[in-house]
Amino acid sequence: MTDNNTGSRSLSLLGLGAMGTALAAAWQGAGHALTVWNRTPGRAAVLADVAPAVVAVPTAADAVAANRLVVVCLLDDDSVGEALADADLTGKDLVNLTTSTPAQARARAEWARERGARYLDGGIMAVPPMIGVAGSGAYVFCSGSRGLFDAHRDTLSAPAGTTYVGEDAGFAALHDVALLSAMYGMFSGVAHAFALIRKEEIAPTDLAPLLTSWLTAMGQSVGSMAGHLEDGDYTTGVVSNLAMQVAGSATLLRTAEEQGVSTELLTPYLALMKQRLAAGHGEEDTTGVTDLLLR
Repeated sequence: MTDNNTGSRSLSLLGLGAMGTALAAAWQGAGHALTVWNRTPGRAAVLADVAPAVVAVPTAADAVAANRLVVVCLLDDDSVGEALADADLTGKDLVNLTTSTPAQARARAEWARERGARYLDGGIMAVPPMIGVAGSGAYVFCSGSRGLFDAHRDTLSAPAGTTYVGEDAGFAALHDVALLSAMYGMFSGVAHAFALIRKEEIAPTDLAPLLTSWLTAMGQSVGSMAGHLEDGDYTTGVVSNLAMQVAGSATLLRTAEEQGVSTELLTPYLALMKQRLAAGHGEEDTTGVTDLLLR
């Protein structure tokens, strides 16, 4: 099978899980011709039945053969290797939107180059309902072949915005995980805050807007923290230094005890603050905690 969907607005998509299906709908809605393959054939057949610009094929190799641009959105890195094991990647532009680690992305990029393909890795910063929805805020980190990204930028941007973060194929996954890690850290603080009021006559919906506005305001410190990390000076512009914050943390712990709330979401970070203070950095802000995490 060769080039049954020709032209710059044609692509092949491997994987029709929740995210893959959302991507397919977005590309189909934007007028792109699709060749699709899924390990469970029924999903591909259903999509092809309702979308005239979609062609379902029986094997991953057939999908790869159909177009130069091949997008993969599968379960994990092992699934990518298995699906493409028998495919001829010579001259193909392979975009891997499967969630992976930076090391896996770099290894997969080398694997693709050895098989004659250009490679771009992607980290999707969205959930499926955000894909293809204008103004949803969805975007995809992309890293790897700049030539591939530039050649297919418009197509790749149809389901969600794209942000290119470098030639190193691992950078998209690294940016993805960095943002998700920060998100879970925020959620842990929010969970603790709600736990503190859980037994009181305070409605969570009353606290929620206060939490949102407070976290938004505190988010402004991310930029100054980044600046401190780059210039190595953790004391410039400090408003509430580490010594003050460690002293104040006792109130946080005591309040949690009074409210019958576990401190397990707070104590790891507070312990690092105390460690940094004990090393003589009381006039800094909390930026130095970052350095304590490095092994």
